[in-house]
Amino acid sequence: MLLCISGSLRANSVNRRLLAEAARVYGGPVQNADLRLPLYDGDLEDAEGIPAVVQTLSDQIAGADAVAISTPEYNQSLSGVLKNALDWISRTKGGPWRDKPVAIMSAAAGRAGGARGSYALRLAMTPFRPRLLTGPDLLLADASNQFDAEGRLTNELALKTLTELMEALRAEARR
Repeated sequence: MLLCISGSLRANSVNRRLLAEAARVYGGPVQNADLRLPLYDGDLEDAEGIPAVVQTLSDQIAGADAVAISTPEYNQSLSGVLKNALDWISRTKGGPWRDKPVAIMSAAAGRAGGARGSYALRLAMTPFRPRLLTGPDLLLADASNQFDAEGRLTNELALKTLTELMEALRAEARR
């Protein structure tokens, strides 16, 4: 099962559309993560423990064969929503990211395609010791103009790169 995590909460975000295409190309069962989590707060954790929605996300990560994450670029970094999820997951037991095959991609309005957000996410993931794919990099620039009415990627180079990335993720998941 492929777990898709979007760093954007918007229902029709370009990162969600990119993940839908990734899931289509990857094939097989897919699950979409929900990052509508409370803000990380050590006092909340001390008083109430790990919230059920956070534990659900942690269990989804642990149970997935592979994870695809697509991040927007907000203020030259990953989104606060995604960073908050990483902070919460770091507090759960069992290290769900450990040795998990993970593909990172980004979609953004700018001409760099969210490169800084993607690189910031890669840096934020390293303490968890997943098996991060080193490439190919999928940085979808001018992202709102790269999909047709059905949500399919129209950029042939981006689709070729996405296909290579999902093939690499499938191979890493089988490993």
